[in-house]
Amino acid sequence: MKRLTRTVVAAVAVVVTACSAAPTTVSGQDASLAASDSEMVSEAAAKASCEANFLGRLTRRDKLAQLLTVGVTGFDDALAVVRAQHVGGIFIGGWTDHGLLAKASLDQVKSAANVPLLVSIDEEGGRVSRVADLIGPVPSARTVARTMPADSAYKNALKRGKDLAALGITVNFAPVVDVSDQADGEVIGDRSYSGDPQVATTYADAYVRGMEEAGVRPVIKHFPGHGHGSGDSHRAGVVTTPPLADLQQVDLVPFRKLVDDNVGVMVGHLTVPGLTTDGIPASVSPAVMDLLRKGDGYGARPFNGVIFTDDLLGMAAISDRMDLPSAVVAALEAGADVALWISTAEVTQVLDRLEEAMTSGRYPESQVDASVLRVARFKHATTC
Repeated sequence: MKRLTRTVVAAVAVVVTACSAAPTTVSGQDASLAASDSEMVSEAAAKASCEANFLGRLTRRDKLAQLLTVGVTGFDDALAVVRAQHVGGIFIGGWTDHGLLAKASLDQVKSAANVPLLVSIDEEGGRVSRVADLIGPVPSARTVARTMPADSAYKNALKRGKDLAALGITVNFAPVVDVSDQADGEVIGDRSYSGDPQVATTYADAYVRGMEEAGVRPVIKHFPGHGHGSGDSHRAGVVTTPPLADLQQVDLVPFRKLVDDNVGVMVGHLTVPGLTTDGIPASVSPAVMDLLRKGDGYGARPFNGVIFTDDLLGMAAISDRMDLPSAVVAALEAGADVALWISTAEVTQVLDRLEEAMTSGRYPESQVDASVLRVARFKHATTC
């Protein structure tokens, strides 16, 4: 902004000189640059004003609620938590009554939201498929990479994305970009495209492009890489990856290539030697959030998109360490934008604890506002 301001001031000075001394003139190029810079300043000011107005319509508690995405059992559960707590998102799991996805039902839930609602699912294909009964089964990521060219994989993802969008889904926690040669049935296993980072990147990119074109926001996972972890974060209290230096060569490659502000990133419950400290999982680690946000620590572009946690309630790698409200507060304070868990339990307690963290200054309002705006852009809740 300072550079633009100096340019505009200089341009104004040239115009004043031209008015007071006839021989001095403003070149067409200078005038064009001045006009362009002025327009940029005006656009930035308009965007700032629009975003301030958006934030101004939300109470402190409503801002915090926008940073929560909770699993729902069906229509009644979803309507109640959206209407009463104003959560920013709901999650469709394998336990969710699909009656919720009837257009009239989901439209009623969406209309109860004070900000457009994020409706999410983890529809990876293969063994992780929540709505195969509604839109048909599709192969696992590994099968896709082994049996079809990348262009066909893109077309399949586009069709799948259109089918999800028709159900009212707006965000898909997929693809898995973990690099893994685990046996098919292991925690990552056939959810991974390949043990070759380049192949995994190529096919994950095809999936991302298909979802985006269909109007469904993809979320790549599990940063910084679960493919070579020591166990299953659903069941194991500690899941340790190879050291950060090793992740740089393999596991982080797809993230390095695919991270983009229009794509969400899910952070896993992983302990990473050389990155996390004191056994703190990546999902609640400021160092991990900083690595992802800045990008330069693993050769990627800076990331100003939405950072999601993995489930904070049903996975032992986090639940063995702390209760749900503590985990949510720790994750958001660390730099995540959205805390995800698989039920509507404890939303009131979570919001109470988050308000306490804001009041104490541990979770600054400026950080809250930045996350709220990232989430709003991600789900097209603001046109700023």
